[in-house]
Amino acid sequence: MAYRYGNNRYQRELMPESIDEYIKEDDPVRAYDAFIEALDLGKLGITLDPNKRGNPEYQPRVMLKLLVYGTSYGIHSSRKLERALYHNFSFIWLAQGLKPDHKTIAEFRRRNTKAIAQVLKQCALLCIRLNLIEGNTLFLDGSKIRANASISNSWDKKKVEKVLKRIDCRINEILQEYDLIDDAEEENGSLVTMESELKNQRVLKAKVEGILKELEEQELKSVNTTDPACTRINSLHGSNAGYSMQNVVDEKHGLIIISDVASVNNDLTQFALQIDKANRVLGSNCKIACADSGYASTDELEKIDKKGILVVVPSQRQVSDKKPNPFAKKHFTYHDEGDYYTCPEGHRLTFSRLNKKKEERVYFITDKRICFSCPHLGICTRSKSGRIVTRLHNEKVREKLEAQYESNKEIYKKRKEKAEHPFGHIKRNLSFSSFLLRGLDGVRAEASILATCFNLRRMITIFGVPKLVQILRT
Repeated sequence: MAYRYGNNRYQRELMPESIDEYIKEDDPVRAYDAFIEALDLGKLGITLDPNKRGNPEYQPRVMLKLLVYGTSYGIHSSRKLERALYHNFSFIWLAQGLKPDHKTIAEFRRRNTKAIAQVLKQCALLCIRLNLIEGNTLFLDGSKIRANASISNSWDKKKVEKVLKRIDCRINEILQEYDLIDDAEEENGSLVTMESELKNQRVLKAKVEGILKELEEQELKSVNTTDPACTRINSLHGSNAGYSMQNVVDEKHGLIIISDVASVNNDLTQFALQIDKANRVLGSNCKIACADSGYASTDELEKIDKKGILVVVPSQRQVSDKKPNPFAKKHFTYHDEGDYYTCPEGHRLTFSRLNKKKEERVYFITDKRICFSCPHLGICTRSKSGRIVTRLHNEKVREKLEAQYESNKEIYKKRKEKAEHPFGHIKRNLSFSSFLLRGLDGVRAEASILATCFNLRRMITIFGVPKLVQILRT
């Protein structure tokens, strides 16, 4: 059987091929190149000054192309991007032969975090002009991403007090040892060693006291000394220092409108904030906003409901797997005129007090002997004070939202394929598990690039590379 052999790599060619001939017309790199060329760098906040004095910089578009295209293939670190510029021909074509080192790439990303965070917005506006985003139904979802910091560097008041107590004990031990040192031992250097350790302990104590002062002044539960902007996140992988990444996705093609990062451990405060941001990009309010039960804060959902937007978010009890209790609150009847509840047995629960912390009204049985003589004692309640029922200040809104979810479950079923798909692509295909940059500006820039890569991949699937390149150029 005959074999195919390659050309002699040392043989010179009379007329060498151009770099462009090595890249096919339908190669995805052409789409990424055309997209960055179509961006308005001025609106991003990147100023181009060809007459600038000093050592010439690398063209910002080239640097931005490296970051976006590298991310699209799971290459995030500046060192790996530098290596690709020597070994990967698509990167060589994209950078037009330029070879910035890893420090230059990292410095460009660090100095232009706010500009990079606006790339997704221009991408979304482009998709709106191409009628790829309609803005009728929006799906919101979040995912916890680890920060570039260790959870061991997170401090709360309990940890601070524990460490301060240990430092004070050690300082006292050193001072006591001072009194036991003889004059002869001074020549052996033991006193010098102890003075150095005492100094270190006092410096450490000052740092820890500074952390305590920061916690008290800013009223924080905890702070991470490596990345102060991150928070403690709890997930299936345990507790880590991290952020919550939020994506708002359009129904038509599943394209991301906004991608934000918040320093929170849950999504209860994010619904109104993220939907409003998406509506500002769209230029008008959407018709339907949908999310999972993690966003089920009645106060937050009410903000969007007041704007005439249909909110489809189930409450925690609607998605719970627990069997319904025959004496659950929903089986109690509320009477608006007299402001009281009646239990399934027909007994009245009257208003007792207001829980200001939870903003709840508390209702209870006036005569607790009624509960003690009830055949359902122990099932309905085990309290010695009798049965108690609480009612939110906006209970009617919650009941309305629960009814909206029940009548729009078909919309909610689309949430997984629309809202969860981008995170699957980002984590699996883009190999992204933790942020590289620190601070909210940095992580938001990374989130913007990740979401842009997802949108570009969807646009390539919809149009194909040659057509998409033609659209971007015109």
